[in-house]
Formats: sequence, structure tokens, C-alpha cells
Amino acid sequence: MNRRSVIGLAILVAVLFVVPFLVPNSFYLDIAIRMAINAIIVLSLNLLVGYAGQISLGHAGFVGLGAYASAVLPTHFAMHPLLALLVGAAGSGILALLVARPILRLKGHYLAMATLGLGIIIYIVITNEAAHTGGPDGMPVPTMEIPGFSLMLDRQWYWVVATLLVLSVWGALNLINSPFGRALRGLHGSEVASQVVGIDVPRYKTTIFVLSAVVASIMGSILAHYIGFITPDVSNFFHSIELITMVVVGGMASVFGSVLGAVLLTALPQLLATFEGWEVIIYGAILILCMIFLPRGIVPTLAARLHLEN
Repeated sequence: MNRRSVIGLAILVAVLFVVPFLVPNSFYLDIAIRMAINAIIVLSLNLLVGYAGQISLGHAGFVGLGAYASAVLPTHFAMHPLLALLVGAAGSGILALLVARPILRLKGHYLAMATLGLGIIIYIVITNEAAHTGGPDGMPVPTMEIPGFSLMLDRQWYWVVATLLVLSVWGALNLINSPFGRALRGLHGSEVASQVVGIDVPRYKTTIFVLSAVVASIMGSILAHYIGFITPDVSNFFHSIELITMVVVGGMASVFGSVLGAVLLTALPQLLATFEGWEVIIYGAILILCMIFLPRGIVPTLAARLHLEN
């Protein structure tokens, strides 16, 4: 990691440490927990979209697979919640591996449509398997049990997701500065040029797709256990669009942009709740203004204007 990355990570750790002592009540702590969960999902999506240049409009499908693995397996098959989380992550990884090669052969809007179709298929399966998933009504999720205690309190969950967020940011910063990360950026620039210099393009694209899916699945499981109840909406098209919007607003190919985009767009609906009947219009106007005046996303645009880019 370079010096600016280390400073950014230190600031993130400091902010996460003081947040639970500053929030006035559990409502704001709940929002902070959701921000951290979304930030990790968006970070994994940004590695795929922003760094590798592989658009995905079905990422919420993998979130839904993880969430329902943690709901269905303990409820119907008496599996330990922690094991169910791992099984869900493994299943999502295997599915991503199976579909990656044919899907990632596509480019542009064809790739976008293929990933959209994958997400819709997952959503339909979850909705229709009512005997196990509860159908459109959803189902309760058992309490997450870690050897020694059960995760039930908001503050316990906060420290868990805050730690995971720090580890995810640290891992992503190291990944993008590694040979693997440089290969991903090469893919984004030109797949033909990457092949010419000896990069195994299909292998790198498949690897980052699988990694992104596994992270999304794990965070879907954590979200399900934290909320305690899950519905198919967690895997629907609109959730996928929300995630990709967080990537774009925060900044494509920006680790800290992923975090900022997730924080802002998780908090924004809550801030606009007072404008009853107008919140959707204001929300859309804010996104349009961001795209006009901050076309590369908030963090990369500000970094360029402040001459902080590498």
C-alpha cells in the first residue's frame, strides 16, 4: 500500500471506532451497520466492475443466495448457522465458477443482460420455492451463534461488521497493488493488449467474478442474521441497481469510493424520508447532479481536482 492508502485506512479505522460512541440511539447504529455491510458488498462489486471492467447487474442474486442459505439450512436441515454461511459462500462460488466462462465471454450490454438474467433467475427460484424459502412472504433467520456466545445485540453486530469492513478495505488495497490487481486493471484497459503481454484473461476474469460472488454471499448471510428476517427482495433487480449505483457514485476503481458511495446512498433515503411524496424525485435529482458534476464518482473526481491521484 502507498502512503495515501495507509492514511485513508487509518482514518477509516478511527471513524469506525468513534461511531458507536457518538450515535444517539439504536436507530442510527442500525443504519451504521447497514452502511458497513453495503460497503463490503459494493467493494467486492467494484473490484469486478471498476477494476476488471466486467459489468454485473445481478450481484444482488449472490447476496440473496447467501442470505437464504443462512435461513434455509439451519431452519430445515438443522445446520449450524456458521456452517450454513460457509456452505452458502461455497455454493455461490461454485455457481459463479460454472457461469463465469460463458457469461464473461460477452462484452458491453450483452454482458450486462446476461448478468441481469442470472440475477433474475436466482430471484425467481427463491420466490417460487415457497416450501423452503417462504415464498414472497420471506422467512425468519436463526440467531448467529459463534462458539462462546450468540450475536444478538446491535453493538455486537457493529463491531463484527466494522472489523470485516476494515479487513476488506485492507485486503482490497493490497490486492489492487499486487500483480493480480495490475492484471485486472490491464483487462479494463484492453483485453487484447493484456493477452499480448501474457495475461490469462479468462482465468483472471473468472477469479475476480468468483471472489466477488463469494464476498457478496457472505455479507448476504451476515445481513440475514443481523435483520433476523429475510424476503426475496434482497436478491431482486432493484437491489442490484442500487449496488451498482453506489459503485458509480462513490467512484469506479476506487476502494474508498466504494465505502463512501455505500455510506451516502444507504443514508440518503433516511435523510429524504421527511420529504414525503418527493423523496424519489429528490433522490434522482441528486444522482443526476453527481453524474454531471462528478462524472468519475465522488472520490476520483475530488482526488483529481486536489491532485491526489497516483
